[in-house]
Parts: sequence; structure tokens; C-alpha cells
Amino acid sequence: MRRAVPIVLRLAALAFAAPARAGDAFVDPLDAASSSSTLSARRLLNAAVFAGGRIVAAGQRGHVVFSDDKGKTWTQAEVPVSSDLTALSFPSSQRGWAVGHDGVVLATTDGGRSWTRQLDGRGIEKLLEAAAGANGLPGAVREQLTFLARNGSDQPLLDVWFDDERNGTAVGAFNLILRTVDGGATWTPWLDRTDNPKALHLYSVRRVAGALWIAGEQGLVLRLDPATGRFLRRPTPYAGSFFGVAGSDRAVLVFGLRGHVLRSRDQGTTWQAVDTGLEVALTGGARAPDGRLLLVSASGQVLLSRNDGESFSALAGVRPLPTSAVASDGSTLALTGVLGARVETLPR
Repeated sequence: MRRAVPIVLRLAALAFAAPARAGDAFVDPLDAASSSSTLSARRLLNAAVFAGGRIVAAGQRGHVVFSDDKGKTWTQAEVPVSSDLTALSFPSSQRGWAVGHDGVVLATTDGGRSWTRQLDGRGIEKLLEAAAGANGLPGAVREQLTFLARNGSDQPLLDVWFDDERNGTAVGAFNLILRTVDGGATWTPWLDRTDNPKALHLYSVRRVAGALWIAGEQGLVLRLDPATGRFLRRPTPYAGSFFGVAGSDRAVLVFGLRGHVLRSRDQGTTWQAVDTGLEVALTGGARAPDGRLLLVSASGQVLLSRNDGESFSALAGVRPLPTSAVASDGSTLALTGVLGARVETLPR
């Protein structure tokens, strides 16, 4: 019931959006429910997750689809916004969250069949303004908060992770990070708790190897220090962007541009490069229930590791379609990308 989310293909939603007709009045995506479409499972989808035996996927124009028969048929969910969605997190089979552009945070209590809005960019703007007025903040943090607040409702959230049904973290562009401890009823900006003075984009958040990790641009990797309640930087030997975090109980991996994967077995003190044989961006990752690790690329390769990410081999027989996310229940792969959702067999 866990997920991993990419970044490279998310903005492709803009390229595939239908142009407005002359004379059409603009409707803010926050004010329009996602429209029903028979092609919703065949359009750009950015995220995938298994919620119990159900596959849930989300993407452009607020589309969320789910399948209870391993991808043979798909049903479109009811979503109150038409903003592009970027990530999903399901800590249980029924409770889940989705985030996306315009600062959207959505929640479901029925396994992804219907969704309610918990937060959006308008609400985030107010949270940032209030936080910027707090006493004792460093000047650099106050500047970040003020800068983001000036963006109004344009607050891209790029990933979300819930440890359980109460404790969750959402991250996004320009060091935007929000934390909830009550299942999304309230959210608190945590920009003052990240070792990220340049306000680099935060692309992925995930709990791996007993710690909560964030991966971002320019080689940024942060790990939450329980003692201080801060995300502290773990230096890496690569200065390119990392789009995701994956791993096991024993090792954490960060992956991103040009097929780069770094692996650490000591909580990020040291890192070893993992040879993937690829020079294309790695856009998504997941851990199967049996511990096998999966990575997918922007050009459609699926990589499999049976040794905690020490090495990877390419899966044969998988259609090489541009892929943004992967999820697995141990026997099947749920893959999403610019051509929607599809299911493949995961060999033993």
C-alpha cells in the first residue's frame, strides 16, 4: 500500500492539455470538478499505488482511476477539482491522500472511489502568510515564506507520504513542505525545519530504512532527525536532481537524472553509486511486498533488484512506454505515464 512518485513527466500534463477555445471563459481548476471521460485511464497519469487489492492512479485534470480486476477495467473516481495531480499515498486500503498543482490536498476514506478537498493553494497562501509573521524565524526562512505566499494559489505539491492515517508530509517546489498530525484536518508549514537555504525543489518524500527522507534538485537529500525535528542534509557525491527515494529496512536509495542511483547502508553518511546501465532519467520506484525493489525510467525500462538495491537488472517483456510511476503487489506491476495506466506481470 505504498507508492513512489516521479517528477520528469508531471509537467507534461501541460503539453497534453486541450487548448481553450476562443470565447471560453477561464474557470479556475480549483473551482471545477474533474470532468468525466471514458479516456481517463488512457491519458497522462503521474502516480500509482496498490490500496489493498485495488490499483489507484492519478494524473492530469484531476483524473483518478481505480481498478479492482488488475487493470482489465478502470473506473473514474469523483474528484472535486480539475488540477493536475502528482502523487498518491495510502497508509491503509481505505484511507489515502493525493496532492498536486494549485496546492491541492485531497483525501479518501473509501479506497479512492471518492475524494474530498482538505487544502488548496488558497489555504496554503494563508498558512504561509501566518507563518511568515511568527517571531524568531531566521531571515532566510521568512523570505522563503513571503516569496511562496506571493505566488497565491500557485503552490505545486509534488509528493506526499503518510506513515499512518494521522501523520503525513507533503513537499513541493521552492522548499514547500507541509506537515499534519491529525490526518490532514490541519497542516503546518515546515520550511523552517529543512536544511535547504537555497529553497531547492523537493521532489519526493518517503520513509525508508527507519527514517523519513526527502530527495530534491541539485543532489539534495534530507533526512528527518527525530531529536531536533529537522530535516538535515546528507551530502551526496552527485549534483544532479534526484526524483525519488526507495529502499528496504537495510538500505536507502535515491534516484534521478541520467540513470543515477546512490545507495546508503549507514543512514546517508556514505553513498555508493549503483550501475543501472541507463543514461535516461529514472522517474519512479517501489518496493514489492516480498522486498524486491523496482525502478522505472522515462523511456519505459523497468529495473528489478533482489538484493536491497545493490544491483539491478532490466525486466524483459515489458512494453517500453514512457513511464512515470510504478507500484507492485508482488505478482503484478501497475505502471503509469503519458499513455495512462497499464498492468504487467512481475516474474518471480
